[in-house]
Amino acid sequence: MRKSSGLFTAAVFLVSLVAGVAANPALAEEKKSVSKAAAGEATIKEIEQNDKVRVYEVTYKPGDGLPSAKRPMRVVHVIGGGMLQRTFEDGTKETVEWKTGDTKIVSEEKPYALKNVGKGVIHLLIVAVK
Repeated sequence: MRKSSGLFTAAVFLVSLVAGVAANPALAEEKKSVSKAAAGEATIKEIEQNDKVRVYEVTYKPGDGLPSAKRPMRVVHVIGGGMLQRTFEDGTKETVEWKTGDTKIVSEEKPYALKNVGKGVIHLLIVAVK
């Protein structure tokens, strides 16, 4: 029960942030962008952003990843799940399962690289605090 109420709170937070960003008419003038992913790199599609948050989608095909970086606190909603492996700068690896429909608040401080180590496509909606 406690986990489900926490997930509900995270989902409400995510929806509120997205609604607040979408309601800002100044953002409607900004162009949405899709980063051109290099071979083997995840695709990032920016949806909206303002001075407080950035909303984007990330799609990882099997074997795709992202280079090591320190990432801000963010809310991640899983549109299509799978297994992502984090590789920290010290070489330590950690595999995290992302289940379709889950919402997680991620606040890992250490830089790490990501890689889809599963057999399916992973699709995430992310709201990151700037």
